[in-house]
Amino acid sequence: MDGTALYEAVACLFIAQTQNVPMDFGKIVAVSVTATAAAIGAAGVPQAGLVTMVMVLDAVGLDAKYVTMILAIDWFLDRIRTTVNILGDVIGCGIVQHLSKDFLAKMDEEQRLKRRASRAHRLQEVIDDVEVEKALLPAALQNDAVHYGSHPDTVVQVHP
Repeated sequence: MDGTALYEAVACLFIAQTQNVPMDFGKIVAVSVTATAAAIGAAGVPQAGLVTMVMVLDAVGLDAKYVTMILAIDWFLDRIRTTVNILGDVIGCGIVQHLSKDFLAKMDEEQRLKRRASRAHRLQEVIDDVEVEKALLPAALQNDAVHYGSHPDTVVQVHP
């Protein structure tokens, strides 16, 4: 979005200069506002810069036919716009990461402690279940062997 807004503003001023159209301060502000709004509106549309350029040219009274002046180099300029957009996003991510580093570390520590407490709770439940089974096991057994399944050779010896 940053690259498209810059590109459209600079391209509009370039076209105005090639056509000897005077650009006063009000027209430059109009170009900047229109280019920013057009870039926001066409952020995810590939090759939308040429379409939105017509709106920017119209905002300062230039004819849409002048878009053809930059049509030949638009492919290359699109790559530069993409680079500027990515650079802006990366810088924004870096700033957010730097500003929230301590907060995120605190959140990570809290989550780690919650996971540890949850694991300890689950382990205690397993230990409690084993203790209950140990308490019930001697009462359930008639002798030291328990037969499992229908085959009489499958025997588990229990030694206290």
